[in-house]
Amino acid sequence: MVSIKDIAREAGVSISTVSYALNGNPKVTPETSAKVLAVAKELNYRPNAAARQLKKQESLIIGAFLTDFIGAFYGELLQGMKEVLNRKGYDLIVCSGKQSHRLLPERMIDGAIILDAAFSDAELLEFAERGHRLVVLDRELHHPEINQVLLDNKAGANLAMDHLIGTGHRKLYIVTGPADSFDSRQRMIAVRQTLDRHPEVEAVIIEGDFTQATGERAGRQIVESWDGTAGVFCLNDEMAIGLYHFLADSGSSVRVGEELSLIGFDNIDLLRYLQPRPATIDYSKHRWGAMAAEQLLRMIQGEPVEHERIYVSLITGDSVKRRN
Repeated sequence: MVSIKDIAREAGVSISTVSYALNGNPKVTPETSAKVLAVAKELNYRPNAAARQLKKQESLIIGAFLTDFIGAFYGELLQGMKEVLNRKGYDLIVCSGKQSHRLLPERMIDGAIILDAAFSDAELLEFAERGHRLVVLDRELHHPEINQVLLDNKAGANLAMDHLIGTGHRKLYIVTGPADSFDSRQRMIAVRQTLDRHPEVEAVIIEGDFTQATGERAGRQIVESWDGTAGVFCLNDEMAIGLYHFLADSGSSVRVGEELSLIGFDNIDLLRYLQPRPATIDYSKHRWGAMAAEQLLRMIQGEPVEHERIYVSLITGDSVKRRN
């Protein structure tokens, strides 16, 4: 591998002059800089990224840590991060799994955006204590090196529940997300608060895990216990789509938008292909990712930041039929 020593010897200058020239330092005259760069090109010199990182204490790489990559949710979120980071000269790597956590203590990345239940709160706080800058999207943590950019899950769940109850539904099925999901837990808090305000509403809780497969299983359970009209709130769209497909493909007489009203959460693109289009809770996933990246870069630059919240709205669709 060609080193700056090789360039210095070939160009007849000092090692420090080569270093200045390669980094565009004005201490070197334009003539000398041009000579050094020409020799570097001739020798096919490639900078040593590890050495650069050691010297400057930066990699210009940000890590986005996700629990998994299942479903259609993550594309817009990651694109929002990537666009902001690329404009500022940073690259984005996407990580999942315990082994990827080594990237932080080994300082292979300059900061991290966390949407990964595999990280414990204690682990993230320990990283923060060591000076690692973090933005969390999936929990509430309080530390000077941790910023929160959280989705307004409770408001979204309230909108969904109020829509079903406001259209006259007195029996509801709630399909939850995984137990270790912050978003699911927050949405369920709002669901239970709404049910407490409406004791006249009967609710059946069905455990899910945010996948279409559990939506299909929920659809089968609902059909097997069917005793009349009902509303269903799936805590994400993937499960709502799975439930929708089960009813359509099984030949069941229970139809979305007729006997059964359906609402999801996330407004993913796949919903546009379903008729009737399921109601859902909408927010900008692109903006969520972009905001997370913006906050992290501000922290890296030493700028003050405040916690941010991503707000939501209801898209009514045609899948909820009024019962009164």
